[in-house]
Amino acid sequence: MVSRTNVIRTLIALMALLFWAPVSTASAAPAAPAAGDCRPLASGASAAAERAIAAACAEVAAGTWYTWGGGHGAQPGATYGQVDPTDPASEHDPERRGFDCSGLVRYAYAQATGGTDILNGVASQQFYTHRAAARFTAAQGLAPLLPGDLLAYGKDSTDMQHIAIYLGAGKMVEARQSGTKLMVSDVRLGSTYFGAVRVNTGEPTGHIHQTWGTGVWTKALPSIGARRVYAFPYSTTIRVYCQKHAELVKAEGYENDVWSYLPDYRAWVTNIYIKGPAWLAGVPDCKDVPPIS
Repeated sequence: MVSRTNVIRTLIALMALLFWAPVSTASAAPAAPAAGDCRPLASGASAAAERAIAAACAEVAAGTWYTWGGGHGAQPGATYGQVDPTDPASEHDPERRGFDCSGLVRYAYAQATGGTDILNGVASQQFYTHRAAARFTAAQGLAPLLPGDLLAYGKDSTDMQHIAIYLGAGKMVEARQSGTKLMVSDVRLGSTYFGAVRVNTGEPTGHIHQTWGTGVWTKALPSIGARRVYAFPYSTTIRVYCQKHAELVKAEGYENDVWSYLPDYRAWVTNIYIKGPAWLAGVPDCKDVPPIS
């Protein structure tokens, strides 16, 4: 006769066999991304950001080359490159169709928005885009970033030389340098990492205006003698937060004491170089709005 104790032990053993595998599977840690894994590696990205990543990763999978100046044709897309006088490795770039860093970013976000060319320009122009949904400093590291954010590199605000697309999990997709193909890399957080920007692929927000002239400097304060922040290479779309009367400026046959604050640059520019009247219609006086730190 089988004892009740043995029956209970047998039932417990059978239940352990039935439930062991599912419990073990559920508690397993997520697999780390494989080397070269090109896809969103974290949650939270917008659908447009995921489409931008997919477009860039398709070029990685196709073995597309880095080419200096590539991707800056009349429309977004791969183009033949140019010889970079400072880089001997670029000697074959005119023979290769591909992208440089900003050309890839331009193409990826054009694909994400149905062909709309929202990020035409070089790395600094893309970082300072008036379509920014959020901005992050180098000191903030990677913690607040989402896949699709743009990582910018340079010595300072006037000298940004590289830009890449964040994938998550400390990885990015980039067109890095001549002699290489587009690639997935570990994010580099060294001394040249400047910060990141999240792209707003919808309608730009704020008071949108256009500059005129070439080499027009923005300043840390509304004063001619203040520290230079960034120079517009040519007519540029900008977002104005507020304006105020400050130092009188005489330039280009005009004089005006009104300066506008540009939140994307954390800097000021004289209204002489903004298309429109001396006092911009619809833009508030800085004394009537909260200051931006």
